[in-house]
Amino acid sequence: MTADSSFGVRAAPGITRLVLLRHGQSIWNRDKIFTGWSDVALSPEGEREAAHAGYLLQQAGFTLDCCFSSTLQRASGTAKTVLSAMALELPVQKCWRLNERHYGALEGMGRLAAVGKFGLWPVLRTQIRYDGEPPRLKMDDARFPGNQSGYAGIDVNELPQGESLKLAAQRLQPYWQRVIRPELARGRNVLIVSHKNLLRTLMGRLDHLPARQMMKLKLATGRPLVYELDRALEPVRHYYMDKMP
Repeated sequence: MTADSSFGVRAAPGITRLVLLRHGQSIWNRDKIFTGWSDVALSPEGEREAAHAGYLLQQAGFTLDCCFSSTLQRASGTAKTVLSAMALELPVQKCWRLNERHYGALEGMGRLAAVGKFGLWPVLRTQIRYDGEPPRLKMDDARFPGNQSGYAGIDVNELPQGESLKLAAQRLQPYWQRVIRPELARGRNVLIVSHKNLLRTLMGRLDHLPARQMMKLKLATGRPLVYELDRALEPVRHYYMDKMP
């Protein structure tokens, strides 16, 4: 294996790398609570996962040109920890379009409590159907992003009261097309630190998966997934950093 200026392993000519990273475990991941846009912190295990992700990338000789994350601290904090471990001084470009899908009225609830309040099917369809929407928030609910200062200036009609995976994918689309994809097209190596459902939609887009397969995708917290893309930004291969070929 030969080194180049960008990575510890030389890529074929015309190959760009995109690293997808689900944030480290949050305190609500740990406690099995619907999280969505609720801005909860990393758990101690999540902090360790973030540092280990940076270590894996650093040990493989990776460097990055751009870093994007959601506005939520569990993602942006993971991104900062990764960049620090890699000794890279890059800004973390945060955007609400990279936030997790919004779980509507389920946010902040455990699974059993949610089923008890809304019934089994309204909760289950949210988890198993691509177009399954959770019970929606009312617009005067404190959990609605339009009532939170961090989303001031955003058209309230663009902010979700609850999302299916399909709606979350549609919300991501403009940012992917206008901001992230052009960086990849320039040959820049990109890290995206986001959330399980948003990254599942992005993996589905990259791999041209039907909705049914997309719903089955698994993505562990704190485990970097590398996509090698050709000049047309089509995947050549992808692999987890801890199983780098």
